[in-house]
Amino acid sequence: MIGRLSGVLVAKNPPQILVDAGGVGYEIDVPMSTFFNLPATGEKVVLATHLVVREDAHVLYGFATEDERATFRQLIRISGVGARTALSLLSGLSVAELRQAVVMQEPGRLTKVPGIGKKTAERLLLELKGKIAEPLPGAGTASRAPPATSDILNALLALGYSEREALPAVKQLPADTGVSEGIRQALKALAKS
Repeated sequence: MIGRLSGVLVAKNPPQILVDAGGVGYEIDVPMSTFFNLPATGEKVVLATHLVVREDAHVLYGFATEDERATFRQLIRISGVGARTALSLLSGLSVAELRQAVVMQEPGRLTKVPGIGKKTAERLLLELKGKIAEPLPGAGTASRAPPATSDILNALLALGYSEREALPAVKQLPADTGVSEGIRQALKALAKS
């Protein structure tokens, strides 16, 4: 298995790139999230990779971070989700957005990705629930604060509310709500219901 590839970026033709590593040119399919963060052609590039061996082809997929690759691997384990679908999902959503969609059980976010219908989105959310990993420490991801909504949801669950009770309360909060204010507002909403 080829787990990592380091070399000179020779060509960029979305979603495929060509990397020269030790005189060998590797064609690598990458999600758009990785593609947009690539250096200019002629520059050195390092990618975490995943090799898919099929009867008719060997396809190498590349990722800017270990977190993206781990998410890709989780997606392709789901029955009916192939590498192309997983690549589309990672092109349409960041790993953090996918995690948040799973935590909040929001199929609408997934259906915005081309090729993902309502039934597929619901199946993905069901299959990924509790399985999608937290980011690996120092995995090279851009440092972003975790979405406040997942912290608010976790706080409500820790307080003894069921997911069925907590999710609607969290979904109605404004997007820019801070964690402590969000918990306060969600508790008020839950007290009224």
